[in-house]
Amino acid sequence: MASAPADSLRDCFADAPMVAVDVARGVTRLFHRQDACALCEVPLPNGRRADLVSIDAKGVLTIVEIKVSRADLLGDGKWTDYLDYCDYFYWAVPTGFALDPFEDAARGPDHAGLIVADRYDAAIVRAAACRPLAPARRKAETLRFARRAARRLAGSLDPGLDGLD
Repeated sequence: MASAPADSLRDCFADAPMVAVDVARGVTRLFHRQDACALCEVPLPNGRRADLVSIDAKGVLTIVEIKVSRADLLGDGKWTDYLDYCDYFYWAVPTGFALDPFEDAARGPDHAGLIVADRYDAAIVRAAACRPLAPARRKAETLRFARRAARRLAGSLDPGLDGLD
């Protein structure tokens, strides 16, 4: 049973390089220490899919986009599509990733935070700016988060329920 979280992350990032799974694991551990719970690969109402979405005890929602290559980061022009669904937005990269692209305004230094992670831990290098969600959006996203988490749990208890996520 102890291997279930790693298996869950591997399932979420089935098509991603192992380093992306490692980054997700480290970020999830960081959130856990901050009393926040994270889900991986969360579809958003606008058709995008967030790599990680977390919610803390106060209902604060954070989206994390994982980048493991410079080309992937520089080619990402969609990151602003996530801002309407979270209070905080972070990029997460593996240890050793060159951080100079994050100094560029195109990567959102006024909005986006930066996390560096490995499979064992993560650290916030630059805090994200808070962009509080409107109350109606917060309620809708919190309910979506809770229902998605419950569906995933139900699917792990009864594989016949898969496909509901």
